[in-house]
Amino acid sequence: EFFRDNVQALCSPGFRGRVSGESSFIHTIALVKGHFEKAGLQPWGGTWTHSFECPDGRRGRNVVGFIPGTSGKWIVVGAYCDGLGVLEGRLYPGADSNASGVAALLALAYNAPRTPRDGIIFVAFDGHGADYAGARALLAELGRKKIRLMVNLDTMGSTLSPVEYKYRRYMIALGGEKYSTALSSCASLGRIKLYYDYYRSDRFTRLFYRKIGEQKVFLEAGVPAVLFTSGITLHTNKNTDTPETLDYEVLRARVLCISRWLLLISS
Repeated sequence: EFFRDNVQALCSPGFRGRVSGESSFIHTIALVKGHFEKAGLQPWGGTWTHSFECPDGRRGRNVVGFIPGTSGKWIVVGAYCDGLGVLEGRLYPGADSNASGVAALLALAYNAPRTPRDGIIFVAFDGHGADYAGARALLAELGRKKIRLMVNLDTMGSTLSPVEYKYRRYMIALGGEKYSTALSSCASLGRIKLYYDYYRSDRFTRLFYRKIGEQKVFLEAGVPAVLFTSGITLHTNKNTDTPETLDYEVLRARVLCISRWLLLISS
């Protein structure tokens, strides 16, 4: 099963928790690059890997592929791929945050429109734990005027923190109100209920949309953005964030919704 297999691979001991700048991070790069190639993407600027300097001096590496469009504008679809690593001898697998987002990114690359009006850039961001350095590097390279929309996939795989008690087929789409008609239509295919705020809290909505996550970098530059997430859980940023805690059937339905929506807005 595509989602389970990729989450388990990203969380395996050989990946060492996907720490930015460590030699083991090459496994994360290879996994994403391999899928981008199989999906038929083109390497951005002729190369899949784009290096940048993190605030702490480490070298980060984004993996970037694209599908060309005709409008001269781009939709950026991204998910951060670095994690907490091994702390005090314990592996922090980061299954939900954010192997689930990376798996969603890969699935979207396979199912993306091949002849879109707006080109689509798919990026596995490094540097999430370094003030979103990978997002800042890509934005600086592209320039904000060329980006029509940024779509961020951040913590996508759990059903442990539903917005409504016991209704687990849900997804949060912060910044998605503008697209609510199209999104709701697409969500109905997988019986997903959408929410456009963060657990019905204005304060948390502002925090998780404006202050946390790669979309923050694009919003600060005046680029519209939509953040898709299933919300934090009791496992977030803990060593208990393992592949077994995710709901892969609901993750697949969430990605189906986003895939159909991308087809609509990029055509």
